[in-house]
Amino acid sequence: MSGTHPAFFPHPLDDDERDHLHRLVASWSLLSDLSFSDLLLVAPAGQELSPRWLEVIGQVRPNNRTTLLVEDLVATVQPSERWPEALVALQSGETVRSTSSSAPGAPPSTAWAVPVGYRGKTIAVVLRLQGPQRGPSSPFEPLYLGVFERLCAMVTESTFPFSDSDVAGTGLPRIGDGLLVLDAAGRCAFTTPNAVSALHRLGAYRAPDGLSLAQIGVHTDAVGRALREGRPAIEEIEAVGGVSVVVHVLPLRAQGELTGAIVLVRDVTDLRELGRLVVSKDAALREVHHRVKNNLQTVSSLLRLQARRADSSDGRQALLEAERRVRAIAVVHEILSKDATDQVPFDSIVASLVAMAEDAVLTSDPVEVSVFGTLGALPADVATPLAVILAELLMNAVEHGFVAASGEPGKGGVGHVSVHLSTSAGHATVEVRDSGAGLPKGFELEETTSLGLSIVRDLVRTQLAGTISSSSVSDDDGGGTVMRVVVPTTRID
Repeated sequence: MSGTHPAFFPHPLDDDERDHLHRLVASWSLLSDLSFSDLLLVAPAGQELSPRWLEVIGQVRPNNRTTLLVEDLVATVQPSERWPEALVALQSGETVRSTSSSAPGAPPSTAWAVPVGYRGKTIAVVLRLQGPQRGPSSPFEPLYLGVFERLCAMVTESTFPFSDSDVAGTGLPRIGDGLLVLDAAGRCAFTTPNAVSALHRLGAYRAPDGLSLAQIGVHTDAVGRALREGRPAIEEIEAVGGVSVVVHVLPLRAQGELTGAIVLVRDVTDLRELGRLVVSKDAALREVHHRVKNNLQTVSSLLRLQARRADSSDGRQALLEAERRVRAIAVVHEILSKDATDQVPFDSIVASLVAMAEDAVLTSDPVEVSVFGTLGALPADVATPLAVILAELLMNAVEHGFVAASGEPGKGGVGHVSVHLSTSAGHATVEVRDSGAGLPKGFELEETTSLGLSIVRDLVRTQLAGTISSSSVSDDDGGGTVMRVVVPTTRID
């Protein structure tokens, strides 16, 4: 079983001490696996070093051994009598080890308390808790524990965790991926079988014991750089056949002297191949959207050309309206052709639709369109019909909102159309308001004969499972019409 929890800091610590413990928690899965143990990070519940209570501020479980602690102890306060070793380690600044049995004749359990040093003082304790061994132990366990002890000494000396921000976290290879231990000269002291397999994948078949990586045929600058600078180093090595292995080198120190390094290796060939497939898929999706956009633009051009040759004004107007609807859908695919994700930045679509509506103004008076708010990114299957809906509402506002029921121009002067966008509780709200003549007397959305509004109503209700409403604004409030659409922002199945 495995698991790690973020640090919890209810007790007084300065920013540098908090950062140091955060780095430790980000890196200590390595310690947990090396020791085959659960680890807890504890600190005094008060300012004194002889507390009655200890705060648990971090917890991690090993990946290579059954956990001893099923409960989650992070952010809990425990009596110091539960772990007396921690209290001694806090007071002495030295590692304390103990073994105990739950019952006479029962296998012993192991507890270590490792003081966490920082700038000459102990700020916390790492508790290593290991239950009785179940089943055969690994032949590498004594070697792992030896490395664990060396790292514990570095924890006390505050040379581990490292200050480098890019050497910890989820990207750190695990012990099970492959481990090599090097001496101060860079020669292999021991190598785990998985590490040997990774070296074989790179074409290095010589026995590594007593040899440097270069001598066995693995050429990497990371080891030399880590030993030379005393800092961690990471490198990805690529071999013939598309093989990729990540090498993560952590130097080992004792009392300020470099004593060697551990090398964690991970075969990431499958991950890199998957990444290449994802990139290829993304490129294919972008190409599909690009072609759909081109085809829609071709249809749009054909409709516009046909409209110019139409004999009747009604036929010409119908073709132009169909052309604008096709163009609204093309705008969505144009954006998707630039980004292969299925999330569409809807604000970019709004700008294009507003420009389209302003270009189509046929009234004698100018019309200004303003946009307020944002919808952010929406799923493509929501953005596409919503783009058509917004285009229809804008066109309806600029073409009909400023014409009186008699067919004559409305109020005169500059017409104003505003688009109000907002999201809340998983729903997107689109309101289109105009300062025009208002709705005709007795208007009912359910009985409208307008093709555009019929399309909007059906898209909102059947395809987006949303609601649509309309209302006139009183003359006292400036007059005009409000069309309000509310739709879920989740993916449509």
